Amino acid sequence: MSLYPSLEDMQVDKILQSQNAAVANAAAAQQQQLGYPQGPPPAYSANPYSQLSALLPGGGGVGSYDGDNSKKAAGFAYPDLGDYMGLELSQEMIAANMPEYLHRNAGQLEASPMTSVNNVNMVAPISGDSVGLRRGQVTNGIRELVLCKGSDKKVGLRAQAINKGVFVCLVVKNSPAAMAGLRFGDQILQVNGTLVAGFSVDDVHKLLKKSDKNNISLVVRDRPFERAITLHKDSAGSVGFQFNDGEITAIVKDSSAARNGLLIDHQILEVNGQNVIAMKDKEISKIISEGGQLITLTIVPSMIYKVMMKKLSTSFIKGKMDHSIPDF
Repeated sequence: MSLYPSLEDMQVDKILQSQNAAVANAAAAQQQQLGYPQGPPPAYSANPYSQLSALLPGGGGVGSYDGDNSKKAAGFAYPDLGDYMGLELSQEMIAANMPEYLHRNAGQLEASPMTSVNNVNMVAPISGDSVGLRRGQVTNGIRELVLCKGSDKKVGLRAQAINKGVFVCLVVKNSPAAMAGLRFGDQILQVNGTLVAGFSVDDVHKLLKKSDKNNISLVVRDRPFERAITLHKDSAGSVGFQFNDGEITAIVKDSSAARNGLLIDHQILEVNGQNVIAMKDKEISKIISEGGQLITLTIVPSMIYKVMMKKLSTSFIKGKMDHSIPDF
């Protein structure tokens, strides 16, 4: 069963599959009328669109395939993807992510683009080329980081204990923790080989303080409380939700947010992989506005967020938190 990063990707992929099937069926029907043997010849399997163009009425040049008469002759009746589900799919976006849609005329049949998310190949005909999707996805996988201490003899993180686990609640900008790729919500499993399940925050900080200056080993699980949702802007540039102090408060009916299952009472942690914790709502809105046609939000239930942040003031977080745009 195919997996998709968004409902829009699934719907567009289904349209593309239907178009491909219709082309193949029309070509097969024309072959039978012209007396070809049952089953497509080898050339058809490799290039069905060019085969169909040769069989269409009037010789069926490639250009005539895209004409209205040829569409009617082959039985086509498909929506225009240029403005599908309220989305503004530019020719550049379609060219980059859906070459099979633009290049039907050129006799090219290509598989829908795939993107690797959560170590699983997902069909992503309109999200596959999104930088934000790659930066913002939550894997829940385990990785090892090697840190050092900065000039202040610190690694640059704060932690919080939740349900017998230890979680990162602050990554200081320009710190060794930030440069190593540690992110808000990562669960710390080991410090220099010592399992920290059940440890208090003070115990973990003591382990880090006693560590050597270099080669500090952290084993972390990638953000187990969080999830990422990819949204598509409509022709008005909206993804369809409202928020206050970074917390999602309302979902617009029939919007991309509604279609993709965004929920209220969740805190926005990242936009296209960039940490936005403690930013003003105007700043977050600007990042969303300038983030391109596709927006990947990393969110966490507000209840969990409040527990993680209960001992940190907003002003302290804003001054310390790493808000840099991550590499990928």
